[in-house]
Amino acid sequence: MSHHLSRRGFLIGAPLVLTGCVTGAQQAPVQPARPAIPAQYLAMYAAMQDGEHAVPAIDLTVVDPQYWRRVIDYQGPEGPGTVVVDPERRFVYYVLEGGQAVRYGCGVGRAGFGFQGDATIQRKAQWPRWTPTPNMIRLDPERNGPFAGGVPGGPENPLGARALYLYRNGVDTLYRIHGTNEAWSIGRSVSSGCIRLFNQDIMDLYGRVPTGARVIVLPVGSADRSGNMPAPAAV
Repeated sequence: MSHHLSRRGFLIGAPLVLTGCVTGAQQAPVQPARPAIPAQYLAMYAAMQDGEHAVPAIDLTVVDPQYWRRVIDYQGPEGPGTVVVDPERRFVYYVLEGGQAVRYGCGVGRAGFGFQGDATIQRKAQWPRWTPTPNMIRLDPERNGPFAGGVPGGPENPLGARALYLYRNGVDTLYRIHGTNEAWSIGRSVSSGCIRLFNQDIMDLYGRVPTGARVIVLPVGSADRSGNMPAPAAV
């Protein structure tokens, strides 16, 4: 990615903080113009209609550009069709032919670090229903307790537009790769959940990966799978 999309150009929240500290007798400092977001990314993360549900556009100014979807040179040993989750670096890869992969940015909750190794996508769901696990309610009763009875699928559902359910030896691992309605959380460690992607990205991954696909969740300390020379962005 060009230097015009560097993290330095995206000092998220700094103008708000500075303005909030200024008194009536002072003038807010002039902020440098933010680099324009390339049209391909604006289109990739634009608002869309998905059946009866509207998927809002992503405000890309709240997320580090490295977490925007793109095709990269892939350095891992996994074969095409494999989904690789790197919770430490906040990336999910879908491995392609020819030594490349689609790389998605993700957010990681506590449960996202609680599983590693091989699994299989045994179930896929569009606009899935979400029910917090007993452990999630125990860890964060104020946030998750009111939803103990479950939340129907829709734009306000924490699982977002799609969910991929990981199983090992036919047993549900309770590990999910899913969407989110909290775009700001991509690239960050959050309080609950497993692996969350932008809704537009989980919809893209959902369309690529079949039921029965292999998933590998990397342990902390694993080698970086991303190549040094990213190819043009995925569409």
